[in-house]
Amino acid sequence: MANTKGADLLVDVLVDWGIQNVYGLPGDSIDTTIDALRRQQDKIKFIQVRHEEVAALSAAAEAKYTDKIGVCLSIGGPGAIHLLNGLYDAKMDHVPVLALLGQVTSTSLNEGYFQEVNTAKLFDDVAVFNRTISAVDNLPEVIDQAIRSAYENKGVAVLTIPDDIPNKTLKGEYNSSARAFTLSTPEVNKTQLNEAAALIKGASKPVVLLGVGAKHSGNDIKKFVETNKIPFIETLPAKGTIADNHPNSLGNVGKLGTKAAYEAMKNADLLIMFGTNYPYRPYLPEKGQAKSIQVDLKAENLGKRYSVDVAVQGDVKKFVGALNDLGAIRTDGKFLEACQKSMSNWNKWMANKRKLNTSPVSPESMTAYIDETAPSDLIYSIDVGTSTSWSARYLHVKDDQKFAISAWLGTMGCALPGAIAAQVAYPDKRVVALQGDGAFAMVMQDFVTAVKYKLPIICVVVNNQKLAFIEYEQQQAGQLNYQIDLADVDYAKFAEACGGVGITVKSNDEFKAALDKAYTITDKPILINAYVKDNAPLPGKIVMDEAKGYMKFGQEYLENYWKIPELPPLKDILRQFF
Repeated sequence: MANTKGADLLVDVLVDWGIQNVYGLPGDSIDTTIDALRRQQDKIKFIQVRHEEVAALSAAAEAKYTDKIGVCLSIGGPGAIHLLNGLYDAKMDHVPVLALLGQVTSTSLNEGYFQEVNTAKLFDDVAVFNRTISAVDNLPEVIDQAIRSAYENKGVAVLTIPDDIPNKTLKGEYNSSARAFTLSTPEVNKTQLNEAAALIKGASKPVVLLGVGAKHSGNDIKKFVETNKIPFIETLPAKGTIADNHPNSLGNVGKLGTKAAYEAMKNADLLIMFGTNYPYRPYLPEKGQAKSIQVDLKAENLGKRYSVDVAVQGDVKKFVGALNDLGAIRTDGKFLEACQKSMSNWNKWMANKRKLNTSPVSPESMTAYIDETAPSDLIYSIDVGTSTSWSARYLHVKDDQKFAISAWLGTMGCALPGAIAAQVAYPDKRVVALQGDGAFAMVMQDFVTAVKYKLPIICVVVNNQKLAFIEYEQQQAGQLNYQIDLADVDYAKFAEACGGVGITVKSNDEFKAALDKAYTITDKPILINAYVKDNAPLPGKIVMDEAKGYMKFGQEYLENYWKIPELPPLKDILRQFF
């Protein structure tokens, strides 16, 4: 029986689990594992990034897009620390990620050696599985356990591996549990099904709110809302679960949502939550206003945001399928028709915004053109900031398209790593990343990663030389704007310096021409540096606290600068306030 290096057995386990990509940087404390990846490069691809944060964000994004575990790798100490931001994104968005961390050799542990960091303690909060390998004998077994745990708990598994251990040998092979692994879900409880059906039948103003836990139930939920004449709202990370242009859709709810969704929530007498732990309580029905049905695999989420009458710990697809088997539970379409009329008014308003033709570019019409020209299987990677707002409002994501953001952590700089991961995972699809200049600058060094691997991602940089979303947050809080301006960077020249294609645009027509050109390029990344108007992404509904904040900001501005501040047009404010 032949001796096999522990590092090779480690890679064998990754391959058994169907892992195709590992994102990271080589370095002294992880080089033994890197060497094993080199030996099996025909089975698994190592994507070399320029910053470990990008490795972790890419791994998290791959998990969001594919529903398969993402893997990242770094040296111990500083490299491991850099991973934390992306790993917290995975933790908070509940996707499986495996992080392989190097460490000083086992003989040097606990001696304060160069770059030695207590990674077990450091990663304790972010990880659902956190182990330090102490011997080669159990290395493949612990790797196997880590991957299972990440899948089972929808979270981050962290393994710290002293670099000398994978270089040691074991006799024989290790058979992973990958082929036998399945995730089971509870069966539908007939009593709860009947209770839910009774609430649905008795409701006159029901609303469905669906989240990422309903991601694979789109067709079932679509049948359910159509059959029972119920409007539905999607949380932003669930955007596209059912196509945005569905007649029962009210878009998203919250600061980035529609006025129609807000009004539906505030009039609902039944809230049906499918796979969501939506956190913004002010945008849900008032306390005691509505009955509630909630279906979620995690028991801890049930009733966490809104008092629930039927709390179902279970699989959304199974439960909605059982509801559909009951046929039409309700036939009253009056509330749906009222909601559709409200949504029609909203869409007419948005249609006018989509047609803006300005110089600099109108971010509304720019995003609308991305939407209008998008291939039916396009993948969107959206960053945090005003680009999130524009994507929520002006991208009509289709069933076959993919859409991902940093939902719960909301970390700036997620779009470029997400686009890299999407293009690596789906080489035959086109990928568009939408990000502000502030967000892009945080990870811009990895544009060259896309160049290196000939990834034809289209990066649209919304360039207004400021942290625009922070600008409006400060104003809504009644504060004067401070330290939000950013020095301008010629991002198009930067893209060219990296070996990609860079295009600067300063009008809507120039942007359209640039995007059309971008789709013709298939062997390198394209960056469109779009100078945009500083248009305000107002909330779908301005609530009283926000209105008071704007008034306070205006007063403070007048007292400090002796002039009226530039605010969004009054007609826009009035339309979204009343």
